[in-house]
Amino acid sequence: MSNIECAKQKILQIVATSKLPEDLPHTKNTLKWLLRLKPEADESLRLAALAHDIDRAGEHTKVKRSDFKDYSSFKAAHAKHSAEILQLILEECKVEKSVVEESCRLVLLHEVGGDDRSNLLMYADSISFFDVNLPHYFRREGWEETLRRAIWGLKRIPNELWSLIDNLSFNNKDLTKIIDVAKKKVVDSAFC
Repeated sequence: MSNIECAKQKILQIVATSKLPEDLPHTKNTLKWLLRLKPEADESLRLAALAHDIDRAGEHTKVKRSDFKDYSSFKAAHAKHSAEILQLILEECKVEKSVVEESCRLVLLHEVGGDDRSNLLMYADSISFFDVNLPHYFRREGWEETLRRAIWGLKRIPNELWSLIDNLSFNNKDLTKIIDVAKKKVVDSAFC
Protein backbone atom coordinates (compact mmCIF):
# COMPACT_ATOMS: atom_id res chain seq x y z
CA MET A 1 0.00 0.00 0.00
CA SER A 2 1.32 3.45 -0.87
CA ASN A 3 1.88 6.14 1.75
CA ILE A 4 -1.01 8.19 0.34
CA GLU A 5 -3.36 5.17 0.43
CA CYS A 6 -2.30 4.49 4.02
CA ALA A 7 -3.23 8.06 4.92
CA LYS A 8 -6.57 7.96 3.11
CA GLN A 9 -7.56 4.74 4.85
CA LYS A 10 -6.61 6.07 8.29
CA ILE A 11 -8.51 9.32 7.69
CA LEU A 12 -11.65 7.46 6.63
CA GLN A 13 -11.37 5.03 9.57
CA ILE A 14 -11.23 7.94 12.01
CA VAL A 15 -14.05 9.91 10.37
CA ALA A 16 -16.19 6.75 10.40
CA THR A 17 -16.10 6.80 14.22
CA SER A 18 -18.03 10.10 14.37
CA LYS A 19 -21.35 10.00 16.17
CA LEU A 20 -22.89 12.24 13.50
CA PRO A 21 -24.32 10.12 10.67
CA GLU A 22 -23.46 12.71 8.02
CA ASP A 23 -19.75 13.06 8.77
CA LEU A 24 -18.42 10.15 6.69
CA PRO A 25 -20.75 10.83 3.72
CA HIS A 26 -19.83 14.55 3.93
CA THR A 27 -16.13 13.69 3.86
CA LYS A 28 -16.51 11.57 0.74
CA ASN A 29 -18.90 14.07 -0.84
CA THR A 30 -16.50 16.98 -0.26
CA LEU A 31 -13.88 15.05 -2.22
CA LYS A 32 -16.46 14.38 -4.94
CA TRP A 33 -17.28 18.10 -5.21
CA LEU A 34 -13.59 19.02 -5.15
CA LEU A 35 -12.97 16.69 -8.09
CA ARG A 36 -16.00 18.07 -9.90
CA LEU A 37 -14.65 21.62 -9.48
CA LYS A 38 -11.04 20.58 -10.25
CA PRO A 39 -10.74 17.08 -11.75
CA GLU A 40 -6.94 17.29 -11.79
CA ALA A 41 -6.70 18.08 -8.06
CA ASP A 42 -3.40 16.89 -6.61
CA GLU A 43 -2.96 14.59 -3.61
CA SER A 44 -2.59 17.48 -1.16
CA LEU A 45 -6.02 18.81 -2.10
CA ARG A 46 -7.57 15.34 -2.09
CA LEU A 47 -6.18 14.52 1.36
CA ALA A 48 -7.33 17.89 2.68
CA ALA A 49 -10.85 17.25 1.34
CA LEU A 50 -11.00 13.93 3.17
CA ALA A 51 -9.56 15.28 6.43
CA HIS A 52 -10.99 18.79 6.64
CA ASP A 53 -13.49 17.88 9.40
CA ILE A 54 -11.58 15.01 11.04
CA ASP A 55 -11.71 16.89 14.35
CA ARG A 56 -15.44 16.05 14.63
CA ALA A 57 -14.80 12.33 14.97
CA GLY A 58 -13.16 12.56 18.39
CA GLU A 59 -16.13 12.78 20.74
CA HIS A 60 -13.93 13.68 23.73
CA THR A 61 -11.33 15.74 21.89
CA LYS A 62 -13.33 17.61 19.24
CA VAL A 63 -13.62 21.36 19.36
CA LYS A 64 -17.04 22.31 20.74
CA ARG A 65 -18.93 25.38 19.61
CA SER A 66 -20.15 26.04 23.15
CA ASP A 67 -16.55 26.72 24.23
CA PHE A 68 -16.27 29.80 22.01
CA LYS A 69 -17.84 33.25 22.14
CA ASP A 70 -18.42 33.40 18.39
CA TYR A 71 -18.81 31.11 15.40
CA SER A 72 -15.65 32.33 13.65
CA SER A 73 -13.44 31.50 16.65
CA PHE A 74 -15.02 28.07 16.87
CA LYS A 75 -14.47 27.38 13.16
CA ALA A 76 -10.82 28.55 13.36
CA ALA A 77 -10.14 26.23 16.32
CA HIS A 78 -11.89 23.34 14.53
CA ALA A 79 -9.76 23.85 11.41
CA LYS A 80 -6.55 24.07 13.46
CA HIS A 81 -7.34 20.87 15.37
CA SER A 82 -8.26 19.03 12.16
CA ALA A 83 -4.93 20.11 10.61
CA GLU A 84 -3.03 18.87 13.67
CA ILE A 85 -4.74 15.47 13.51
CA LEU A 86 -4.06 15.23 9.78
CA GLN A 87 -0.37 16.04 10.28
CA LEU A 88 0.00 13.14 12.73
CA ILE A 89 -1.66 10.74 10.29
CA LEU A 90 0.40 11.86 7.32
CA GLU A 91 3.64 11.66 9.26
CA GLU A 92 2.73 8.22 10.59
CA CYS A 93 2.12 7.06 7.01
CA LYS A 94 5.42 8.65 5.94
CA VAL A 95 3.82 10.91 3.35
CA GLU A 96 6.22 13.27 1.59
CA LYS A 97 6.90 16.41 3.65
CA SER A 98 5.67 18.84 0.97
CA VAL A 99 2.32 16.99 0.77
CA VAL A 100 2.02 17.00 4.56
CA GLU A 101 2.67 20.73 4.72
CA GLU A 102 0.29 21.64 1.90
CA SER A 103 -2.53 19.32 3.03
CA CYS A 104 -2.36 20.70 6.56
CA ARG A 105 -2.21 24.29 5.30
CA LEU A 106 -5.35 23.67 3.23
CA VAL A 107 -7.23 22.13 6.17
CA LEU A 108 -6.19 25.05 8.36
CA LEU A 109 -7.74 27.44 5.81
CA HIS A 110 -10.75 25.38 4.72
CA GLU A 111 -13.26 27.50 6.64
CA VAL A 112 -12.02 30.89 5.39
CA GLY A 113 -10.10 30.28 2.16
CA GLY A 114 -7.68 32.97 1.12
CA ASP A 115 -6.03 31.65 -2.05
CA ASP A 116 -7.18 29.65 -5.08
CA ARG A 117 -6.45 26.25 -3.54
CA SER A 118 -7.95 26.86 -0.09
CA ASN A 119 -10.91 28.62 -1.70
CA LEU A 120 -11.51 25.54 -3.83
CA LEU A 121 -11.60 23.34 -0.72
CA MET A 122 -13.91 25.81 1.02
CA TYR A 123 -16.30 25.78 -1.96
CA ALA A 124 -16.37 21.97 -2.09
CA ASP A 125 -16.98 21.80 1.68
CA SER A 126 -19.77 24.36 1.47
CA ILE A 127 -21.53 22.72 -1.47
CA SER A 128 -21.28 19.37 0.30
CA PHE A 129 -22.92 20.88 3.39
CA PHE A 130 -25.99 21.61 1.28
CA ASP A 131 -25.76 18.29 -0.57
CA VAL A 132 -25.29 16.00 2.46
CA ASN A 133 -25.45 17.75 5.83
CA LEU A 134 -28.44 20.06 5.47
CA PRO A 135 -31.22 17.53 6.22
CA HIS A 136 -29.37 16.21 9.29
CA TYR A 137 -28.58 19.71 10.51
CA PHE A 138 -32.23 20.75 10.12
CA ARG A 139 -33.48 17.75 12.13
CA ARG A 140 -31.03 18.51 14.95
CA GLU A 141 -31.05 22.29 14.98
CA GLY A 142 -34.41 23.46 13.61
CA TRP A 143 -35.42 26.23 11.21
CA GLU A 144 -33.68 29.34 12.60
CA GLU A 145 -30.27 27.76 13.22
CA THR A 146 -30.34 25.98 9.85
CA LEU A 147 -31.20 29.26 8.14
CA ARG A 148 -28.30 30.99 9.93
CA ARG A 149 -25.93 28.18 8.89
CA ALA A 150 -27.24 28.23 5.30
CA ILE A 151 -26.60 31.98 5.07
CA TRP A 152 -23.08 31.48 6.42
CA GLY A 153 -22.48 28.66 3.93
CA LEU A 154 -23.77 30.60 0.93
CA LYS A 155 -21.51 33.54 1.77
CA ARG A 156 -18.55 31.17 1.34
CA ILE A 157 -19.51 30.25 -2.24
CA PRO A 158 -19.28 32.60 -5.24
CA ASN A 159 -22.72 33.36 -6.68
CA GLU A 160 -21.75 31.69 -9.96
CA LEU A 161 -21.53 28.36 -8.10
CA TRP A 162 -24.97 28.70 -6.50
CA SER A 163 -26.45 26.90 -9.51
CA LEU A 164 -24.79 23.71 -8.18
CA ILE A 165 -26.90 24.06 -5.05
CA ASP A 166 -29.99 24.88 -7.13
CA ASN A 167 -29.59 21.51 -8.84
CA LEU A 168 -29.78 19.61 -5.53
CA SER A 169 -33.15 18.14 -4.66
CA PHE A 170 -34.62 17.65 -1.22
CA ASN A 171 -37.59 15.60 -0.09
CA ASN A 172 -38.37 18.31 2.44
CA LYS A 173 -39.95 21.58 1.26
CA ASP A 174 -38.61 23.33 4.37
CA LEU A 175 -35.04 22.78 3.16
CA THR A 176 -35.79 24.30 -0.24
CA LYS A 177 -37.45 27.24 1.50
CA ILE A 178 -34.47 27.72 3.83
CA ILE A 179 -32.11 27.86 0.84
CA ASP A 180 -34.38 30.34 -0.97
CA VAL A 181 -34.64 32.59 2.10
CA ALA A 182 -30.90 32.32 2.74
CA LYS A 183 -30.09 33.33 -0.85
CA LYS A 184 -32.38 36.34 -0.62
CA LYS A 185 -30.79 37.44 2.65
CA VAL A 186 -27.27 37.06 1.26
CA VAL A 187 -28.14 39.03 -1.88
CA ASP A 188 -29.97 41.72 0.13
CA SER A 189 -27.03 42.06 2.55
CA ALA A 190 -24.66 42.58 -0.39
CA PHE A 191 -26.57 45.73 -1.33
CA CYS A 192 -26.72 47.23 2.18
